[in-house]
Amino acid sequence: MTSTYTPLGVEKMATGENAGTWGTKTNTNLELIEQISGGYKVQTLNTAGSGANTTTLSKSDGATGATVATRVIILGAVSPEAITGAKIVTLPVLTENFYLIKNSTSGAYTVQLKAASGSGATVTWATTDKGWKIVYFDGVATNTGVYDTGFGSDTDPGGSTTQVQYNNAGAFGGDADLIWTAGTGLTINSQKELRLADTDDSAYIGFKAAGTTTNYTLTMPAAVATSNDQILTSTTGGVLSWVDNSGGTSWQAVKTAFFTAVGGEGYFCNTTSGIFTATLPAGTIGDECTFVDYAGTFDSNNLTVAPNGSEKINGVAADLTVSVERAAFTLVFTDSTQGWLLKDK
Repeated sequence: MTSTYTPLGVEKMATGENAGTWGTKTNTNLELIEQISGGYKVQTLNTAGSGANTTTLSKSDGATGATVATRVIILGAVSPEAITGAKIVTLPVLTENFYLIKNSTSGAYTVQLKAASGSGATVTWATTDKGWKIVYFDGVATNTGVYDTGFGSDTDPGGSTTQVQYNNAGAFGGDADLIWTAGTGLTINSQKELRLADTDDSAYIGFKAAGTTTNYTLTMPAAVATSNDQILTSTTGGVLSWVDNSGGTSWQAVKTAFFTAVGGEGYFCNTTSGIFTATLPAGTIGDECTFVDYAGTFDSNNLTVAPNGSEKINGVAADLTVSVERAAFTLVFTDSTQGWLLKDK
């Protein structure tokens, strides 16, 4: 019997064969195994012409040096090899091994890795992917497949120093408008937006700087507001805090029955179905409550505004009956002597 060879070229000697040379061949096999386990090879690609063409990696039976029998492979050159079209790299059918392979080419073209024949799975470096892949050839007869394990894929950073990395078609990408500065943080340049999307990503809220601005920082409050209708105010140093809203009216939904008012709120009162009473809150100086005849029915179905407890309206401890069609008025609290006074008539 004569020797046979594995798909990566290791010689399998038959019994009684190679008398006198068995030691040499065994040493070569051991060197091959060592090369397969951790060897390094730079493999230039077939760059003839401007279209797609193939670089065939073949085994070398009983000899060291074949790229296919090397663990770490650089496709192209240590300094990237310029290519002018998509490239294909093939390994022998039945290859069963894993490789660490880097696409070291320049030019916006793909590089595909596959078996020499059959319809097994393939692995492709995208046009911008100039990084490493750990790939596995499954050794399946006829249709040997190659698979990207996902480990170590494109570890080379994209863009320039300080640019934040993102997934750019399977490769690392960088953007001059997204910068990380140590000790300062993230900067979004060129008036780009920070977007906060809703649950199904159909709409968003965007934040961006003014077209022309000076440098300043806003420091958020340490907690949420302590009551409804508080607003944010800022110091000259940009420190924000919650304060009570001393201006403006918080308008409420239309009222059609008895309710107790709240300072700072406005009410559309609809007495179409009958008269009802709005009770004022316990007053604090400056509190305001506004009432509007929603349906133009105060003349037929009066609105009654009642003070809280023993407080007064217009200096009198009595209800205020409103019977003017389309009336709209505001009461503001003064003190215990006058109570709630009409702000406008």
